Amino acid sequence: MCTAVVRNIPTGCKTIDEILEGGIPKQKISLVYGEAETGKTTLAMQCGINCARQGYKTLFVDCDGAFSTQRLSQIASKDFKSVAEFIVLIKPNNFGEQAIVIDRLTDYVTQSFRLVVFDTLTSLYSVEIAEYPKRTFELNRELNRQMACLAQIAKTQKIAVLTTSQVRNVFSEAFVNIEPVATRVVKFWADIIIAMKPTENPQIIRAILEKSPRKGLPSTYNLRIEETGIHECLIH
Repeated sequence: MCTAVVRNIPTGCKTIDEILEGGIPKQKISLVYGEAETGKTTLAMQCGINCARQGYKTLFVDCDGAFSTQRLSQIASKDFKSVAEFIVLIKPNNFGEQAIVIDRLTDYVTQSFRLVVFDTLTSLYSVEIAEYPKRTFELNRELNRQMACLAQIAKTQKIAVLTTSQVRNVFSEAFVNIEPVATRVVKFWADIIIAMKPTENPQIIRAILEKSPRKGLPSTYNLRIEETGIHECLIH
């Protein structure tokens, strides 16, 4: 593995990486949100693998129980053994434990780390909301505090922070829209926002860059989910 300086973490999707000037940026929060089976975890794992291939570690916080060693081996292929050594996995069991992980991030993240992944940032929050609906305001405030901490850590530690989020339906008179859970909070703190939308083909996902540093460029791209990961594809 090469230990060259990493500026951004490649997603492995060529056009998206070009627009993001190399991939997921350091010192910022990137948000990937979408429905189930739209490749959010695969994309997050792929970023961790690409970070490892540059010689840097990833702290992967698996809040959803979606991290799979088998899936990691499929994507990393022959690099699996060396890549696995560069990915540190933490699995909080509830929203309180998630808060503890975030509050102690500076203890975990040393100079050898370049990426922190929270997959899915809002899942344990949603469980807590469902169990204690009267605490919604308090829990929203705590989620906002956690996001603020992540933003501060990203800047001070000079690392990339990648978060994924579940979605909820937003109804209007004309249509049903899909938004990330705790929309205002997660979107407020995110510097990069990518929405993952399903298509009629379960292997094809439509990625929409809702927020990126380069405005005026095409924002919708087709991605194909394969055994080797998630990659850009062309549909005519």
